[in-house]
Amino acid sequence: MQRLHNKRVLLGISGGIAAYKSAELVRRLKDLGADVQVVMTQAAQEFITPLTLQALSGHPVHTDLLDPAAEAAMGHIELARWADIVLIAPATADLIARISQGVANDLLTTLVLATDAKIALAPAMNQAMWRDSATQANIALLAQRGYLLFGPAAGQQACGDLGLGRMEEPAALAQALADTFQTQALMGKHVVITAGPTREAIDPVRYITNHSSGKMGFALATAAVEAGAKVTLVCGPVHLATPDRVQRINVESARDMLDACEQSMPCDIFIAAAAVADYRPATIAEQKLKKDPLAEEGMQIELVRNPDVLATIAKRADRPFCVGFAAETENLLAYASSKLQHKNLDLIVANDVANQSIGFNSDENAITIIDRNQQQQHFAQASKQKIAAQLIDLIAQRSSKA
Repeated sequence: MQRLHNKRVLLGISGGIAAYKSAELVRRLKDLGADVQVVMTQAAQEFITPLTLQALSGHPVHTDLLDPAAEAAMGHIELARWADIVLIAPATADLIARISQGVANDLLTTLVLATDAKIALAPAMNQAMWRDSATQANIALLAQRGYLLFGPAAGQQACGDLGLGRMEEPAALAQALADTFQTQALMGKHVVITAGPTREAIDPVRYITNHSSGKMGFALATAAVEAGAKVTLVCGPVHLATPDRVQRINVESARDMLDACEQSMPCDIFIAAAAVADYRPATIAEQKLKKDPLAEEGMQIELVRNPDVLATIAKRADRPFCVGFAAETENLLAYASSKLQHKNLDLIVANDVANQSIGFNSDENAITIIDRNQQQQHFAQASKQKIAAQLIDLIAQRSSKA
C-alpha cells in the first residue's frame, strides 16, 4: 500500500446514501500517505457535510464551479491538473449518466472533462437501477473510454433490497486505488536513476552546489518500482525519504556519483535526473580558507572539469538505454537537442528551470522529451509524480524497441 505515498487523490462525492462512507475513505487514504482533496456535488452535501471532509482531508472542500475566489485562478483547471487520480465514490446512476454524455454542469463533472488523470468510479445505487439497460450502457461506454470501475458490491441495500449496487467498502477502494499505480511495464528490468545535486568541496566547510531538490529523480524511482523494475537510486545530498523497495546510494561529489553508477552496472535503463556539477575546485584546502582583512581583491579558486556521468555511462560497451535531463534557463529545446546528440542519448528530457512553478524545489513539472529522430513529445504541467509515471511509461515503450 506504499504505492499511495505522496499520491494526489481527488475524491468526488455525489449524492447517494453511501456518501457517509466517504469520510472513512478519506481517513484510510490519508493514513496510507495520499494527499486528498474533496469535491462534492450539491446533492452530496445533503448526506454529509463539507466541514467533516475538510477536517479529515486537511484541505478546503470544493463545491462550486463558479466560486469567485477559486475562479480568479481558474480553480477547476488547477484541481484537474493537481490530481494523480480521480476517484468518484459514491458514483450515482445520475452522475454516471451525465459523465457518459460529457455533461459539465457542476464542478465535479467539469473536472472529469478537464483532467488527464486516471478516473475511477465506485458505483452506488439501488440494484434495479444498476441492472437497468441505460445504466449498463453508460458503464460500458465509460469502460471503453478507459474509466476504471471499482465495484459495485452485492448485499443489503438501504432501501431493503438485496443485490449488486452497494458501494465497495473504504478498505477495498483504497486497495483498488493503490493497485492502479502498479504496472508490469518494466518487469524484470534494472533501472539506475541519479537524483539531486552534487557538492564539490572548496575546504572543510564550503562547497559548490546547485538548487536541485531531487524530487523529480525520487518520483521517477517510485514510478519505476511501480512499473515492476529493480531500482537503484544514486543521489546527492537531499532530505527526502527513500521510496519503498528502492536501493539508495548516497554520494557527495560528481566523481562519487560516477563511481556509484559504474558499480551499479550493468543495468537496462539509466536515467540521469541529477544536476551534476560541471566543475570542481582544482585543490581542496585542508583547513578553512580565511579572509585576509587587508586584501582588497577577492579570492580566486581554480576550477577543473568534472567527469561527465551520463556521457561516460552512454559510452560503455554494455551501454543501457540512456535518458538525460536538460535543465535550462534559455534556448531550452536547442540546448537539449545538442546534449542529446553529443552525449549519444536515446531520450532527453527538457525542463525550463527559469519557470519558478516548475523549477528547482517545485512539486510540479512540465517537460518536453526529444528522441534520436528529433521527434518531440510534451507533457503538460502536473505533479512530479504524474509526470514521472508518464515518463516511465514512455521510457518502457521506447526501451523495449531499442
